[in-house]
Amino acid sequence: MPTLGFARAGAPPSPLRAGRGLHPGPATDPGPGGRRRRHRLAGADRLHHRPRPPARRRHGPKRGILRPDEPDDHALGRSRGGPTTKIHLACDGRGRPLALLLTAGRRHDGVCARPLLERIRVPRAGRGRPRCRPDHVIADKAYASRGFRAYLRRRGIGHTIPEKRDQQRHRRRRGRRGGRPPAFDREVYRKRNIVERCFNRLKGFRGFATRYDKTATSYEAAVSLASFLLWVRSV
Repeated sequence: MPTLGFARAGAPPSPLRAGRGLHPGPATDPGPGGRRRRHRLAGADRLHHRPRPPARRRHGPKRGILRPDEPDDHALGRSRGGPTTKIHLACDGRGRPLALLLTAGRRHDGVCARPLLERIRVPRAGRGRPRCRPDHVIADKAYASRGFRAYLRRRGIGHTIPEKRDQQRHRRRRGRRGGRPPAFDREVYRKRNIVERCFNRLKGFRGFATRYDKTATSYEAAVSLASFLLWVRSV
């Protein structure tokens, strides 16, 4: 927010004051008419001699410095396009939402992969605990970290995730110690557009495409309601 019109040191003179005979220079200099006028802001009890705080910085924060301008319960974070909210979504093979997670716009996808999978709860038709482990996970390069791959192998979940180019270079540079490249099936990876089509169907709801809610709890409730409507339409 720009600073309002307060007087500060080094500010250019006002043309209105110059027209009234007030010289923009020091208080002891004569004015345009040759008369020695004393500036109304000068003196022992005037503004120029009073202690005052330093002027505020006009420019915004430096690039790379993120200021927490929103509470944590709002799920708002400044990204390239401004304050945004990111929705992490997991869907089934038919494009129906299974779990969602709201974070700030600058939150990385790979960090939210584990808590997103842990939110999956599919009730069974009969007795027993709800199913929380999918058969296979298809994701893009944002989830290609070694830690996430190890987490999927530890849980016995198959995955199809492409490897990043820098990871390929690091593995080749290490030679035999780099290990084998992870398995990747292009035909299976083509099914990843299912989650993109799920997002497109959710964007048909106005409250999902544009966030009007102030808190993340109310916005998450609106997204959950839209996901429930997609499930009702698919039955």
